[in-house]
Amino acid sequence: MKKSLKKNTPYYLFILPAFLMFTVILLIPIIYAVYISLCDWNALGKPKFIGFTNYIKLFTKDAIFITALKNSIFFLVFSVVSQFIFGLLYAFILTNMSRRARNIYKNIIYLPCVLSSAALGLLFSFMLKPTMGLNQLLAMVGIKGPSWLIDTSWKIPLPMWVIGVVALWQYVGQSMMLYIAQISGINKSLYESSSIDGATKWQAFIRITMPLIKPMIATCVSLNCIGSLKFFDLVYNMTQGGPNHGTENIATWLYWQGFKFNKFGYASAMGIVLLVMCLLVTLITKKLIRSENYEM
Repeated sequence: MKKSLKKNTPYYLFILPAFLMFTVILLIPIIYAVYISLCDWNALGKPKFIGFTNYIKLFTKDAIFITALKNSIFFLVFSVVSQFIFGLLYAFILTNMSRRARNIYKNIIYLPCVLSSAALGLLFSFMLKPTMGLNQLLAMVGIKGPSWLIDTSWKIPLPMWVIGVVALWQYVGQSMMLYIAQISGINKSLYESSSIDGATKWQAFIRITMPLIKPMIATCVSLNCIGSLKFFDLVYNMTQGGPNHGTENIATWLYWQGFKFNKFGYASAMGIVLLVMCLLVTLITKKLIRSENYEM
């Protein structure tokens, strides 16, 4: 035992800094948040332990949280499906272009990823106001534009669709880059053999590319799931959860409860629900998208 410990000491020393950072920055705050979620606390006095009252209130008495939960699930499904489709489509198109054209279009599509979500939210909220921006352009050709960020008459409010499209435009470049990186590592001889056998580029993509990039698909889907569940910037800057809380998601409602109403115990309960949802979708993704290791 002592020999084994002595032999592995260098490995433990290398792991120690990362373990300490994980414990101090992530593990301890999560444990503390779980404790605070079981308390009534306004950050001024001592936390008052109330058990599962905050969680019961979330799912039985808080209609806005139920709306926020539905919007978060909608945003999750919309983001995962749209980014998967368009990310793969862009990757397929660009990998079949010349190097120069691929680099130009790749940079153009990826550019929104490096821009501030807060700034983009303010920009699009200005562009989509009823009396200016896009509606003004539509009025010039005789079309009356909708109330992009106000209309809540739809079952899924129109602003949620608008925010979803803006988020797709901003982040699809990230998925595209990951898919391109994985596709670039595939042995070109596989495509040459399929071409000799008479397969089209689309058939090669479906039969060769898709199975070989499954690990990256699982990674992208997991990242999209977690990112969409905790999405905040665009929603807050475009609608601030309105009108009438119609576009709240869990992250924005958590912000209002914690930093506007000083209900930190209640907000922590939402944070723990959000954490559990992120863990669940990650586990489900790993179960659904199983990948094998191939020589590429």
